[in-house]
Amino acid sequence: MNRAEQLRIPAAIAIASLVAYVLGFYFTSLFPGYLPKIGGLWSAISAIVVTQITRQEARSSASLRVLGSAIGAATSAVYLSFLPFHPVGMALAIFATGVICTALNIPSHGRLAAITVIVVMVTASLDPGLNPLLNALLRFVESCIGTAVALLGLLLWRR
Repeated sequence: MNRAEQLRIPAAIAIASLVAYVLGFYFTSLFPGYLPKIGGLWSAISAIVVTQITRQEARSSASLRVLGSAIGAATSAVYLSFLPFHPVGMALAIFATGVICTALNIPSHGRLAAITVIVVMVTASLDPGLNPLLNALLRFVESCIGTAVALLGLLLWRR
């Protein structure tokens, strides 16, 4: 592998992170009070997670990312609709998310779902006045933004 090939993935990750951060930030800023920096951060993290060496690996990672994020966001939304943030509650929501993924026969999605639970719940702890459903939905959409940016980048990036 030559030097240019060695730098391709770090460059793709850096560009995808930047684009995803900016898009996530501006998307979330459409919702006053919902922490656009968290939106940018979560979008960029998703882009990093999905950016892989091959397109096949990226598609597989994107599937894990989107479905895992949906499950984690939904679990968090349900929890936060009834109870305020608490670290023990967060751990219980992570456990429930893992059980859901296992029951759906997608245990490999559990880790990314658990990360989504943490992001949704910690965001809720920063501002307890956030609507739990909108907060979770925003985190899911931000995850999708980062995933889409990574996949688009891989399509456009020359081999």
